[in-house]
Amino acid sequence: MAELKSKEAFQKAEAISKKLRRNNLRIEEFIRRRGRLVERALERWVPGTDEFPPLVHKAMNYSLFAGGKRLRPILALAGAEAVGGRAADALPLACSLELIHTYSLIHDDLPSMDNDDLRRGKPTSHRVFGEGPAILAGDALLTEAFRLLARSDLMKNVPPATRLRVIYHIAHAAGSLGMVGGQVMDISCQGKKIDKHLLEYIHSHKTGALIAASVYAGGLVGGASPKEGRALSSYGRKLGLAFQITDDLLDIHGEPRKLGKSVRKDQAQGKATYPALFGVSESRRQAEVLLNGAIAHLRFFDPKADPLREIARFILKRST
Repeated sequence: MAELKSKEAFQKAEAISKKLRRNNLRIEEFIRRRGRLVERALERWVPGTDEFPPLVHKAMNYSLFAGGKRLRPILALAGAEAVGGRAADALPLACSLELIHTYSLIHDDLPSMDNDDLRRGKPTSHRVFGEGPAILAGDALLTEAFRLLARSDLMKNVPPATRLRVIYHIAHAAGSLGMVGGQVMDISCQGKKIDKHLLEYIHSHKTGALIAASVYAGGLVGGASPKEGRALSSYGRKLGLAFQITDDLLDIHGEPRKLGKSVRKDQAQGKATYPALFGVSESRRQAEVLLNGAIAHLRFFDPKADPLREIARFILKRST
């Protein structure tokens, strides 16, 4: 009897393992396909390197097309589809999010900020074009994001009132009450001892705010009901915080070749991170709790929300 139970337990574990492997393959293919969709749209809608003045457009395109997972735009597309909307209608929003994210990376890498030499496996913008053009390329990408959102020809299937709500939430997430505010506190707290509440503020703003806004704004474009919008927002907040925790963990044990950026800099710079405050094991546990909580917020959604569920599991895999 004990042998039979052991065999059944093994078979069950094998079945779960196979399912997880299949799901992982599917979500990785989903991410690749949606990433290509976003990149093709960016190529159409963002000024090319032949546009005058060429220097700033070369710098913009250099960083924009350097690679990356395109997580924020993909979340926006998945958020729209989760509530029954069309990915095509959310594509301008998706592209605007990638423009904002890329601007933030260019500025984060500057000598006055993180002083990084490598991003997405390539030399950082200021190393290639100089510090001044890199700053201006970041400024231009941020501005271009809102020009894209304001284009009625691209957002013709989205009601004007909804477009205004989307612009408001993206601006809120990107500014001093969101990403910029979190980054300011991240810089201010370097080398200082902080408590868990301030650490959560930093992570949930500098990284989590734009991730949460991506899902929520995608839902708005897709026609989310108030209940669906609240659920997507809650999912996004937990996902965003967990993503930054896993990023902290990858800085410890990640490989520069795979990550495309420098690692083990957080401790050297005295950065406020979850592993520094809680340790590696507890940080992994907290990321897992957050991601399981994010998935739980999608409990009343049908299978159209499965990409959002699998993205959460995919992020969890990053920390293990």
